[in-house]
Amino acid sequence: MMTTRVFHGGSVFTGSGSPLLGQAVIVRDERVERIVSESELAAVLGAEPSGTVELIDLRGALLSPGFQDAHIHAVGGGVELLQCDLTGTESADEAVAAVRAYAEANPDEEWILGGGWSMDCFPGGNPPRELLDAAAPGRPVLLSSRDHHSVWASTEAITRAGITAETPDPADGVVIRDADDHPAGTFHEGAADLFAAVRPEIGEDLRYRGLLRAQEELVALGITGWQDAMVGGGGAGIADPLPAYEKALAEGTLQVHVTGAQWWERDGGIEQVEHMVAQRHRVAALGSPERLEVGTTKIMVDGVAENHTAAMLTPYRDAHGHDTHNHGLSFIDPERLREYVTALDAAGQQVHMHALGDRAVREALDALQQARDANGPTDGRHHLAHLQIVAEEDVPRFAELDAIANIQALWATHEDQLDQLTLPFLQEGQEARQYPFGDFVRAGVRLAAGSDWPVSSAAPIEAIHIAVNRTTPGSDREPLGGAHQRLDLATAMAAYTSGTAYVNHRDHDTGSIKPGYRADLVVLDPSPFDVPADEIHTSRVTQTWIDGRLLHAAETALAIAETRTENTSRTELEGELS
Repeated sequence: MMTTRVFHGGSVFTGSGSPLLGQAVIVRDERVERIVSESELAAVLGAEPSGTVELIDLRGALLSPGFQDAHIHAVGGGVELLQCDLTGTESADEAVAAVRAYAEANPDEEWILGGGWSMDCFPGGNPPRELLDAAAPGRPVLLSSRDHHSVWASTEAITRAGITAETPDPADGVVIRDADDHPAGTFHEGAADLFAAVRPEIGEDLRYRGLLRAQEELVALGITGWQDAMVGGGGAGIADPLPAYEKALAEGTLQVHVTGAQWWERDGGIEQVEHMVAQRHRVAALGSPERLEVGTTKIMVDGVAENHTAAMLTPYRDAHGHDTHNHGLSFIDPERLREYVTALDAAGQQVHMHALGDRAVREALDALQQARDANGPTDGRHHLAHLQIVAEEDVPRFAELDAIANIQALWATHEDQLDQLTLPFLQEGQEARQYPFGDFVRAGVRLAAGSDWPVSSAAPIEAIHIAVNRTTPGSDREPLGGAHQRLDLATAMAAYTSGTAYVNHRDHDTGSIKPGYRADLVVLDPSPFDVPADEIHTSRVTQTWIDGRLLHAAETALAIAETRTENTSRTELEGELS
């Protein structure tokens, strides 16, 4: 028997524009059937010939398409929740206490692994090994930073890896050293790979449990789909997460829809294109493209600004305000990058590029330009993620090249890591170029939104609040980059719904509330459109629906009206809806 569910009594954000008022959404089984005015709803439902009708009273809340995250590391995030998790710590003392507590609670674990420490908790962003030695004496400890561009290691871990004062910095990383050149405990970017030979790999079972834990966490935040920014490869000790997704698909436990971005090995070559296309076809042959597909390639163009590896057009400054010789790192030679992107585009692979500094953004756009010149316009829907600093003259190039700005809005505000470890070391005027979302909108650039979780919170509402305000809740700071870089609420909501659906090539059936679309829905109470801009963060996810099934309901979830049977009369329906 078919099930009909009716969402009424609130407002409806369809995926763009202002919310609809006085409208009800009718869902039949897994898809949206139609949107009707509430004044005619009783008549419409009273004519139902058969089936069960459930009335869901929104009680003034907002019904929206489910959120989709355009850049996330779900399996890694879930695994970290199951390991030594430092994401909630806000000081060096709290981080050390968390490590000590984990070590005492898990005495049989040979290695203590996990992550989530924040660079701004430590002088210069570099935690020393001695703190870990005191928290877990004699044990190898290896913890990723919150942004996953650095690791913090104990003396025992460094010793087991054979890293000494004579070990050179790798070409794509930096070893922080003591006065005698001995490793001090922090390893940035590619230097983390110095532990690869001794660090225990995260096993298949833990990866699978991490995926299921992440899915539970993300669905509760209203997220119904995402693009995983690293499959087909591994990082931070976590092997390829793709088998975990495939296992979940086979066992029927993958409830969301996932686009996997296959990891481009930056020391590899053009031969990777053929392999990635073969992977795309192999996963497609599993027969569930609505749940899992891997038609995307992820390329790391540069590093991050807080450890001075983001690729910049101008040099970083030192602590005294003097120019250095450091312009950051381009992980792939720009000529090779243009070659790779052109080949991927020709092969039908979407390209997802980490481009954080203004030089990296330019190099990525140059690569897309060469692909366009060689291949002509395609439906690649290529996107650049992070975009911390973008030269003003490069903003309009996004629209010209059909490139999508994949924004991590939660970062677009003054906070300790930015204010202490980044802005003081940038050139004058570069604060005004931080995360230029408003410039993108005015230039007609498409937006998608993501979190980069577990680098930062995965909660879309928290990021949307920052996108609209450019300040954190309760802050009296000026908006980062100026008020003109703020987004209006409808644009920010669209980036997290229809925008990411477009990036994921899922805009034909997700990301919007339209007839025929999948009933991937989220209920937000209060509606963020009904509160002042500085209170958007108070909106809470009370229900998450995927394919018309309720997968999450908060303890304060809205009541679902008593199920009406096929014999419900028009008079009874009118009474229920009045």
